[in-house]
Amino acid sequence: MATDVNEIEFAEKENRVLHLLKIFGAWCRKRTIGAVGLFMVLVVLGAAILNPVIKRYDPNETNVPDRLQSPNAQHFFGTDDFGRDLWARIIGGAVISAQVGFISVAIGSVIGLIFGVMSGFFGGGIDNLIQRITEIMLSIPGILLALALMATDVGSGGIDTVVIALSIIFIPRTVRVMRGSVLSCKENVYIDAARAIGCKPSRIMWRHITPNVMAPYLVLASSLLGTAILTEASLSFLGLGVPPPHPSWGRLLSGSVMLYAISAPWMVIVPGVAITWLVLGFNVFGDALRDTFDPKLRGR
Repeated sequence: MATDVNEIEFAEKENRVLHLLKIFGAWCRKRTIGAVGLFMVLVVLGAAILNPVIKRYDPNETNVPDRLQSPNAQHFFGTDDFGRDLWARIIGGAVISAQVGFISVAIGSVIGLIFGVMSGFFGGGIDNLIQRITEIMLSIPGILLALALMATDVGSGGIDTVVIALSIIFIPRTVRVMRGSVLSCKENVYIDAARAIGCKPSRIMWRHITPNVMAPYLVLASSLLGTAILTEASLSFLGLGVPPPHPSWGRLLSGSVMLYAISAPWMVIVPGVAITWLVLGFNVFGDALRDTFDPKLRGR
């Protein structure tokens, strides 16, 4: 009897998996460009996850006799001015970009989600206070705010500092989007019904409203990931981002674009293509998610 129950549960799980795969396949066929963007992201994430397996050299290992080699069978992306393998450094940079991007977006967007939901739900003085702080933060360009935060050396002065700076940048953006979504959501009939049966405001806010504004939240988070990668690369290019010896893509560019753009162009092209590839992938995938969840665009 127990065996029959286990077989039924396994069959149900298998059917659910097949159903989800069918839905995903249909989405890929309908949103082909979005599927391409997702593929671009997964390529980089896969490289970051498999970094210990696919890297052939230590990214920080110098080998002066092999310096400035063009791409070849031994060094797929060539070597830099210290003889370090660019393939290993690009893969190592993918790990850094994934860590900084996902952690900073997770922290900043979750904090922004909480304050955005509170602002839109309560209104009044709480809304005014949160929105005035949000407007002040949004009035400062993101890259300038990041530079200021990096200059103050918040955190431990390493990757943690970059994550904290990016997280602070993403909070007001998320607050603004979530507030608008909550203002629209709380006018629905089911919210009035929840109030009518005596639900507490906290329960209405977190159990009825928040789950129904997750679609725009996910779209925003996907676009913020691209912004995080690009901002981290910009900070590293300026020498204020991820500190050495971490092989950040922006730092790879900053050390080669002025000196070796002509004599060793692969040192500029490879990290430049890597940054463009990942940022473009996140942006295209985010646009596809927006088109999927937006009722005005869902039928296109």
